[in-house]
Amino acid sequence: MKKISKSQISRPSRGEKIADIVTATVGSWKFILIQSSLLALWIVLNVIGWIKHWDEYPFILLNLALSFQAAYATPFILMSQNRQSEIDRLKAQQDLDINTKAEMEIEALHEKLDSLRDREIAELNRMLTMQNETIQRLETMLSKEIAANHPEGNSHNAAQSQ
Repeated sequence: MKKISKSQISRPSRGEKIADIVTATVGSWKFILIQSSLLALWIVLNVIGWIKHWDEYPFILLNLALSFQAAYATPFILMSQNRQSEIDRLKAQQDLDINTKAEMEIEALHEKLDSLRDREIAELNRMLTMQNETIQRLETMLSKEIAANHPEGNSHNAAQSQ
């Protein structure tokens, strides 16, 4: 059974580390709340006009910035997901190997139990045969004893059988 080495899981490359950091940052509530606050501030400042309107409605510059952010963050997220998929695949393979080995061990145990049961049944059959033989010998001895001690029963039995 092949084990997953720690180097396969816990030693990401520099690019994978960066992708994981970006993905963890972009996928956090802190990022979402900060970004939402900045977007709201951007829109409010441009609508109210406290400062010169640098991005009037429909906020083309804001759309450009968000598009750039999405286009830039997407490859990092995909790299991180690919690495996690590989880790998940390795873990699934390890689980399959463990389950296969467990199944083989269970089958071996079933075979041992079947063998023990067959031996026990054979032993019980042998003991029953011996008991039947003993009972037959005892019946023969008893019938001889009865015949020797009760001769009138034998003549009566002999008369009935004629």
